[in-house]
Amino acid sequence: MHPIGLKFSIAAHSAWAPGIASPQEWDRWTQAPFRIGEGPDPALGAMPPMLRRRAGFLGKMALEVAYQCLAGRTGVPTVFCSRHGEVTRAVELLAQLAAGEALSPTAFGLAVHNASAGLFSIARADRANHIALAAGAATVEHGVVEACGLLADGAPEVLLVVYDAPLPAVLTAFEDCDEQPFAWAWLLTAPAQDVITLSLTPAVGATPPAATQPAALNVLQFQRSGAARFEHVSGVQRWTWARDA
Repeated sequence: MHPIGLKFSIAAHSAWAPGIASPQEWDRWTQAPFRIGEGPDPALGAMPPMLRRRAGFLGKMALEVAYQCLAGRTGVPTVFCSRHGEVTRAVELLAQLAAGEALSPTAFGLAVHNASAGLFSIARADRANHIALAAGAATVEHGVVEACGLLADGAPEVLLVVYDAPLPAVLTAFEDCDEQPFAWAWLLTAPAQDVITLSLTPAVGATPPAATQPAALNVLQFQRSGAARFEHVSGVQRWTWARDA
């Protein structure tokens, strides 16, 4: 089987996590990744207060990096990617159902997977296309596939937003890595300078290394470090990230 490959460039990028906000702090994390712990919400000063109050911690992280990365641009299609999404809100709603309590329509609306993308669109009065997806451990890679599809359809730029947070206690037994809170965003364009190639090949029989931090943080480290290559095995898929020489 021939590898399936995509090429793109990153015109702008941003990242935020508790205790890691500035480029210098992210540089230190990139050189020697450490476990990201809990902390206060991002300020999210760019969003109107009435909408900002509706976003939870996960959404505020995603929206913070989206605002930073777009820097005032409008009309840019967006792809919001989260492996787990607003699972904490969903678990709370399920607990209320189990207790026979009535559900808040607002709480339900903010628990759906495209809640952050919707708030972003409303706050900016921006009618550009937005997509929200989850694809297990390969969520980032599938987000890039979607973004590159939009570029191929004629979009000059596409915003990719990747974000996640630890699972609620009732689900921690199902974790396959050390879940941590983070969000990062890339503004993707057609190949220009500093071209990145993402290719997919079969990985049948391959034994992936034991996961420590989430796959999305490994991809972020690859992008920020300038490394030439990074491989991510997810099930029977081998995703290879590489910089063109």
